[in-house]
Amino acid sequence: MLLKITLFLMISILITCLTIRAGVYEIYPIGFINRQGDLTTIEIDQHYEDALLGLDEFSHVLVCYWFHENDTPDQREVLTVYPRGNPQNTLHGVFATRSPVRPNLIGISICEILSIEDNYIRIDTIDAFDGSPVIDLKPYIPTMDSITDAQVPGWVLN
Repeated sequence: MLLKITLFLMISILITCLTIRAGVYEIYPIGFINRQGDLTTIEIDQHYEDALLGLDEFSHVLVCYWFHENDTPDQREVLTVYPRGNPQNTLHGVFATRSPVRPNLIGISICEILSIEDNYIRIDTIDAFDGSPVIDLKPYIPTMDSITDAQVPGWVLN
């Protein structure tokens, strides 16, 4: 009986670990990108408006968003690309590029905060499409987010 219980517990733990490791994670948007002409705003869901408290003290914000227009099973399988879509650049893995096609379609941009009013953040620009779901915001902190002696390949500088 003890062996059966022990075996059952071990199998249960293994299944739980595999489920957690294989994990199904759900990410819900906190807002959306709005682009109208030269005006770009992030409209935060009113439920999260209190989370903006103090963000106006920062000049820039890291915006994490979803490349929603690329979210297809085929696009998620693309693992190598020519950086910047230029076949004259050598082929690179998507983790070595800022390509919008990747296994998890998370985009990150640093944006200047022009103003914050209620649940609207007016920003200078972003490389996201109109309607892109915003999944998180983080204040840009130069001492944490900037590395002065970082190394990059030549194609980044062109």
